[in-house]
Amino acid sequence: MNGLMKLDRIDINILVQLQKDGRISNVNLADAVGLSPSPCLQRVKRLETAGFITGYEAHINLTKITDSVTVFTEVTLADHRREDFMRFEGAIREVDELMECHLITGGYDYLLRFITRSIEHYQEVIENLLDAKVGIDKYFSYIVIKSPIMKSSVPLRSLISRHTQVEY
Repeated sequence: MNGLMKLDRIDINILVQLQKDGRISNVNLADAVGLSPSPCLQRVKRLETAGFITGYEAHINLTKITDSVTVFTEVTLADHRREDFMRFEGAIREVDELMECHLITGGYDYLLRFITRSIEHYQEVIENLLDAKVGIDKYFSYIVIKSPIMKSSVPLRSLISRHTQVEY
């Protein structure tokens, strides 16, 4: 939290509703959170301005468009200086097929998630990274067979504890 703005129960409810449906009309949103439309719109604008809402997006059913493969990749860097991490992150930021990158603790340095046309396409992406000499020592690939659970909304109410700066 940035300390400049405290969220109350209504703000949290607005965020929860917008995660469910970013295209909800202001009138329906106001009704869902127990406000009249004008104050609801003011709160949404305030949440956007304060950076709590960073954007709205469409969720696309990729299977209706094309075949694809999701691959999780564990990456270990050869060296562990700050500039090694910066070089690697700078290079992978340019990879269109990269959907997520997480610097993690444990037996390897990064966990990446790629979406590619095929396994062969994924291998091309990895080989391009290896050829670019961005510091990869080793990598392990895990091809997703099925994704029975995928969520795009965070469990906001569960994540907010009594100890946060939020008036809830």
